[in-house]
Amino acid sequence: MGIGNVLLGDEGAGVQVVHELEKMELPSHVSLLDGGTGGFHLLSWLQDFPRVILIDATLDNNPPGTIGVIHPRFSNEFPRTLSSHDIGLKDLIESASLLGKLPDITLITISVSQEQEMGMELSREVFAAVSKAVGKILEILRVPIQP
Repeated sequence: MGIGNVLLGDEGAGVQVVHELEKMELPSHVSLLDGGTGGFHLLSWLQDFPRVILIDATLDNNPPGTIGVIHPRFSNEFPRTLSSHDIGLKDLIESASLLGKLPDITLITISVSQEQEMGMELSREVFAAVSKAVGKILEILRVPIQP
């Protein structure tokens, strides 16, 4: 599930990763979703799958294009994202947790600069990180889900 607003350049990195994955032949048990700017309408996706890989841009003070991989279980374990969906994604995770239907979550972050311009183009650093994030996802898909 790629999260982000493609109209804000690098902030849409998560969605761009999903678009790259859509060009590939993936195992039949894999579903892709452009989650846009998040929200409670995505709750069913968290409840219907045993494993969810989220991809999102983050403001974590790392150089733009830095890839991070974490396994958050609670909303406060998420790094700072951009304001357009920061609260919605955290609330989504907290809601799934409270309902007792939180899947195994892997969050892949792509660090972006605090300075964001309107437009659909990714910066050079974040564009390069998209293919690295795709590689990380393909690695994760090779590992069986632990019961």
